[in-house]
Amino acid sequence: MRKYDLVKIFKALADHTRQEILSLLSKEEMNVTDICSGFKTSQPTISHHLQILRNCDLIDQRRDGKNIYYCVRQEIINDVFGTVVRKMRIKVEIRKK
Repeated sequence: MRKYDLVKIFKALADHTRQEILSLLSKEEMNVTDICSGFKTSQPTISHHLQILRNCDLIDQRRDGKNIYYCVRQEIINDVFGTVVRKMRIKVEIRKK
C-alpha cells in the first residue's frame, strides 16, 4: 500500500476553490482555460491551485500541443480515503477496549 502525506492532502482539500476544481475535473478532463470559465478567479490563481493539487498527486496532466489537460487521479482519491477510513476504524476499535 502506498503512503500518503494525509496532512498535506487535507490541507489542499480544505480550500473551497480546490474542492470545486476537483469536482469539475471528476466529470471530465479540462484545460486551465476551461477550468477558469467556471470561476471568478484569474488564470494564474487557478494554475496555482492546480499545482497544489498536482503536488498532492490528486490530479494528473497531459500535454496536447500548447494545451495542458488536467484530470482527477481517481485511484489516488480512492486510496487516500480508504486509508483514512481504515485509520478511523482502528481508532474507534481502540477506544472501545
